[in-house]
Amino acid sequence: MRPGQVRGNVKPVQPPFSPVLLLGMALKPVRPALLQPVFDGVLKMLRRRHPDILDRMADYASKPVCINPVDLPFVILLDPNPDDPRLTVRREIDPQEVAATIHGPLDVLLALAEGKVDGDALFFTRRLVIEGDTEVVVALRNAIDGAGIDLINDISAELGPLARPFRTCASAAVDLLGRIQDDIETLRTALIAPAVKDSNAHNARITQLEAELKVLRKAARRGGVA
Repeated sequence: MRPGQVRGNVKPVQPPFSPVLLLGMALKPVRPALLQPVFDGVLKMLRRRHPDILDRMADYASKPVCINPVDLPFVILLDPNPDDPRLTVRREIDPQEVAATIHGPLDVLLALAEGKVDGDALFFTRRLVIEGDTEVVVALRNAIDGAGIDLINDISAELGPLARPFRTCASAAVDLLGRIQDDIETLRTALIAPAVKDSNAHNARITQLEAELKVLRKAARRGGVA
């Protein structure tokens, strides 16, 4: 089974060809334990900046949620207990361990966490897949929406005099990733364009042959009746 994939019957979200996917390939040899301090720090920062973020999850304190960034080789286990929340990086998770799983590309999951996208629209377009107890996921979404998370501003607020340089570097990095993504999409389109053209031509020919076959069958039936 591919690292970072949750064992289960749900049809996985296909990871987009993106810089994050390339990063995920580079991270495959990295043990999740080496990444754990990063997530511990992020969780502590979010609790300081948004101390009531998980209050709405009190009724679901014993229902962990798996967050599966499909373009990275690991998954994240969220224990939403407001008294002792945890973000644990794992190579894989069995669905029986969690109440629900959220599958999606990293950029989609981050945008969802910051309230920049419509979760319902993502669900219907299959860019986001929910598995398990949707009530827990809705509660988590409401908790995040109410917190007003902005990762760049939240992190920069923790950096004191380094806040402005961090914002500048973060904005430049986001712009660079956007340009790289555009270039990758242009390259992908150019590479598959000939195959798409041939496929369209074959489909058109098949449609034409099917129409001709229908005409011949009608003519044969008329000849038989005659």
